[in-house]
Amino acid sequence: MENVVIFDSPGKGRGLKATKEFWAGDVIFSEPSLSAVVFDSLAERICHSCFRRQEKLQRCGQCKFAHYCDRTCQRAAWAEHKQECSAIKAYGKVPNENIRLVARIMWRLDKEGNLMSDMQLITLDELEDHLNDLQEDDLKELKVDIHNFLDYWPRNSKQHTIDDISHIFGVINCNGFSVSDQRGLQAVGVGLFPNLCLVNHDCWPNCTVILNHGRIELRSLGKIAEGEELTVAYVDYLNLSEERQRLLKSQYFFACTCEHCTNKTHDDIKMGGREVEGIKPSDEQVKEATDYCFGMMEKMDKARLNGDYHEVVKICRQCIEKTEPILADTHIYLLRMWSTMSEVQAYLQYFEESADYARKMVEGYMKLYQPNHAALGMGAMRAGVTHWQAGLIEVGHGMICKAYAILMVTHGPTHPITKDVEAMRMQTEMELRMFKQNEYVYQSMREAALKNKPMTMLHEPKSVEEGIKNLFHRRK
Repeated sequence: MENVVIFDSPGKGRGLKATKEFWAGDVIFSEPSLSAVVFDSLAERICHSCFRRQEKLQRCGQCKFAHYCDRTCQRAAWAEHKQECSAIKAYGKVPNENIRLVARIMWRLDKEGNLMSDMQLITLDELEDHLNDLQEDDLKELKVDIHNFLDYWPRNSKQHTIDDISHIFGVINCNGFSVSDQRGLQAVGVGLFPNLCLVNHDCWPNCTVILNHGRIELRSLGKIAEGEELTVAYVDYLNLSEERQRLLKSQYFFACTCEHCTNKTHDDIKMGGREVEGIKPSDEQVKEATDYCFGMMEKMDKARLNGDYHEVVKICRQCIEKTEPILADTHIYLLRMWSTMSEVQAYLQYFEESADYARKMVEGYMKLYQPNHAALGMGAMRAGVTHWQAGLIEVGHGMICKAYAILMVTHGPTHPITKDVEAMRMQTEMELRMFKQNEYVYQSMREAALKNKPMTMLHEPKSVEEGIKNLFHRRK
């Protein structure tokens, strides 16, 4: 860990700062999880060793709970699963993901001690648990988890005090990090990465975190000077400053004093009205459209949860037709409508309309997010694919190139998503050359290729960007 050093960050406590200069896309450090578990809801669909999503998984013959790709994954996981396997059999049922993670961490602590690697900068004892800051409902849940943990914890394992157990629960509650599947598109579990816990928050950070081949990577978003504090965003910048403050206070127990919160940067255009030839709608019109949009989002979410995608399209179209002439193209509710409409219409194979909404979404993102923001890169990737699917090869190739440039910084060249986008970039570049040489021949070949194997990203309409925006796991 020669690239970073712990220091006292003014107003924040401990933090990490750079010991040398970094440039966009540099990996400042990478770190394996101290321990990680698959979410309860995905326990039968995700490998418990490599966290890959597979159609057919092999079940552990002893506990009947853990699932693996094959014998190789099962053998790789056995050292950590061995005690868990016996505990589940003895307990007679499977405890929730938080209890499973705490148990795995404590078994490892018992075996290896507080410092498990020369690269570890901080022990778990030194990490904040914020137990004294928990609300009454959260405390009740914690007590239930501790009670169930004590029932689950084997009598032949080392026994720990309630304080020690509570501390680990508190640490994962405010420091757990979402573990994604092999392509980085969906959070499938939660893990603990001690060094990452030292990186403080900023709403406009100089770093991003990505999971790549089982290790988290702290990557630089731009030039970072020697001695500069390293920061990441705990919450999505698309939220208003007041909402970000609320989330940070309730989930991470601190008030953000960054420049963007203090100055309420971009709040005006996130809730603003559309200006046409110097004329803006009245505040009353903007408020009415905003309130209407908010109400329709609730209906949209309900229809989407029920899988009624045609109803989602109907709700979105009705909302967009009424509010688009009034709200700014950076209004966060309108951006949400465009994003959802793009995803669902692509799923329903109305590609031209999907491409149009994806383009509007990306243009709005570009005015709000940092130039090298992962959500912008993923949004541009989606827009590029939908434009390609709609036959708009020139715009599609441009969007994919933009996505590739961003993801090279945020994800790096070896990440599966970046490799996917690189393949798309090469394919659309070849097709663009063909298009410019002979449009008729290109369209004929494209139609034949689509019948064979269309380029796809997602099998169902779920937000690619949401996984990027919510990397820091919070218990629901």
